[in-house]
Amino acid sequence: MSAPLLIELLTEELPPKALKRLGDAFAAGIESVLVKDGLLTTNSAPQVFATPRRLAVLFSAVIPAAQSKAVKQKILPVSVALDVAGNASPALTKKLAAMNLSTLKVADFTREMDGKNETFFANVIVDGKTLAESLQAAITESLAKLPIPKTMNYQLADGETTVQFVRPAHRIVALHGASVVPVEALGLLSDRITDGHRFQGEKNISIPAAQNYLALLTTKGHVIPSFDVRRAEIERQLKEKAAELGFNLGEYDDLLNEVNALVEMPTVYVAQFEKEFLAVPQECLILTMRTNQKYFPLFDAQGKLVEKFLLVSNMRLDRPQKIIEGNQRVVRPRLADARFFFETDKKSKLETRVPELAKVVYHNQLGSQGERVQRLSALAGEIAGLIGADRAKSQRAATLMKADLQTLMVGEFPELQGIMGRTYAAHDGEAADVAAACDEHYKPRFAGDSLPSAGVPTACALADKLETLAGLFGIGQVPTGDKDPFALRRHALGVLRIVMEQRLTVLISDLVDCAFNVVNPAIGGVTTTAKKSHLLDFIYDRLRGVLRDQGYTANEVESVIVQRPNRLDRLSDQLAAVRVFMALPEAESLTAANKRVANILRKAEETNANIAPQVSSALLTESAEQSLHAALAAAIPAAQKAFDAGDYAGYLKSFSALKTPVDAFFTEVMVMAEDLAVRANRLALLRDLRSAMNRVADIAKLAA
Repeated sequence: MSAPLLIELLTEELPPKALKRLGDAFAAGIESVLVKDGLLTTNSAPQVFATPRRLAVLFSAVIPAAQSKAVKQKILPVSVALDVAGNASPALTKKLAAMNLSTLKVADFTREMDGKNETFFANVIVDGKTLAESLQAAITESLAKLPIPKTMNYQLADGETTVQFVRPAHRIVALHGASVVPVEALGLLSDRITDGHRFQGEKNISIPAAQNYLALLTTKGHVIPSFDVRRAEIERQLKEKAAELGFNLGEYDDLLNEVNALVEMPTVYVAQFEKEFLAVPQECLILTMRTNQKYFPLFDAQGKLVEKFLLVSNMRLDRPQKIIEGNQRVVRPRLADARFFFETDKKSKLETRVPELAKVVYHNQLGSQGERVQRLSALAGEIAGLIGADRAKSQRAATLMKADLQTLMVGEFPELQGIMGRTYAAHDGEAADVAAACDEHYKPRFAGDSLPSAGVPTACALADKLETLAGLFGIGQVPTGDKDPFALRRHALGVLRIVMEQRLTVLISDLVDCAFNVVNPAIGGVTTTAKKSHLLDFIYDRLRGVLRDQGYTANEVESVIVQRPNRLDRLSDQLAAVRVFMALPEAESLTAANKRVANILRKAEETNANIAPQVSSALLTESAEQSLHAALAAAIPAAQKAFDAGDYAGYLKSFSALKTPVDAFFTEVMVMAEDLAVRANRLALLRDLRSAMNRVADIAKLAA
């Protein structure tokens, strides 16, 4: 008969950031072995539990032993299994004994080819594993594969046995229905005893049967064992308290997951700090409350921080005043530190901190942060000229934008770099766009992040990313495989997003040239063309991924990337035009013809065939080639007008009229004519055709 199966491991407090993964992996590891051994019924849904002090899983229907089953087992190659007389060889007798199949005879075997050898196989009945056997293997395997951040060694109560695990384990529960399943793990023997909440729950709770676990742990143990249920309860209480106070919670998902891994019976309380601390930039207060104290800040309708906050306690009390007062006493010094850092930092202007950057190593081959700031200032000025931003302001912003790294506030809270740069620059009286650039030059920091403001912040953001790319590519520090320690992929994606989404008319090759020009002294001389080309290849590879993420097919993307476009602001229009063109009835024929033209021209190039510099009408002897030449000449003016207007779809449509003359050309004309002059002229006609049609995209790449 099937029955519920419970496995629980009771431990000291587990790492909060890893708790969810540990719980899921523990349950999945056990489930996979039970499934493999045929002990789980088809409707046995697992319930996964994870609290700071326990990992557990409850299966709804597990059988006590798997059914026996017929298995085809490989014995030995026939040539080894039989002696010269055709009788069982000593090797076969020994093999059967090792497999506990000594009762079988040669007549019981079947012969099948196994690779190149004829081999004996036997159909045998294998007993199914018992639950105890399977569960022992499942627990051992699951614990061995847990994604443990860092293990520790500890001794068991006997004072002799040393165990290695993420935290000391105290009990293991293994119940199948009402019966204890005898298993061992981490030096512990299974039983039916568990502990509740460390302070408010009962100890030594005896679980009559697996199905009683959840109810007992909730009522007697004062524990909500499910990670997801507990998270939902915390979120419910947080929203309820915030609504009662008339405030908002802001962003809280990451903090909620972390706090959920710190409590077993959560209760939300309201606390507050002195209003005078609100004079400090709210980002500083928010960071210290969330990061250091795990508190949930509250905000008014305008998004401004208020003096009240929410805390999640692991104690549910009727009179929680001491808990509230204790947390208020704890947060006060942290906020006072933030205020001290802020007030002290304001006494020195950002520009006075710039020389201090010379003492900070940026990279052992690229010099100090001070040297890097000089490169950034020069590069930001050059880029400003390319994109029409204020050159002087861009250079000023680039000079100041790393200075906040030397402030007390950023020293204590590195996450505030940029944010404090903007705050201090504004306090120093710098121009608004200069102050904005001190913060926004880091943008976009991640996928989906907002872009820097146009003008000075954009020039500085591009300079920051391109200087990093050129410098590290210049010294050979390029990403390999999954390794990208300097986040160069993210920097390249940032450059692409800024140029494409802000529709900057700058050439990507000009940006790369400017970047290498400023890093040349740092990398030991003049940059080689190969290094620039390598960086551009890297950027175009990232561009492929960006466009595919936007929903374009691999063929559509390749049709534009293969031409290594220099104006990235046009790409979305070009790809839209490709889709319009491919919807035309003439598209299939023209793309196939374009592919054929590409192959002909490639072979001509490989064989060093002569191609005329321009088409001669006098050498067009066939009517089909004359018609194609005339049709191409007629299409180009309208196509050019559409291209100049940015109507790339109209440009491609202009050549739809070429379908009939192109088809006739390939039907009636021999391109590789014996007359070398005629051949060179026809190759020139195909070259002009391909050049005209592929100005927006390489149409040949769209052929099926």
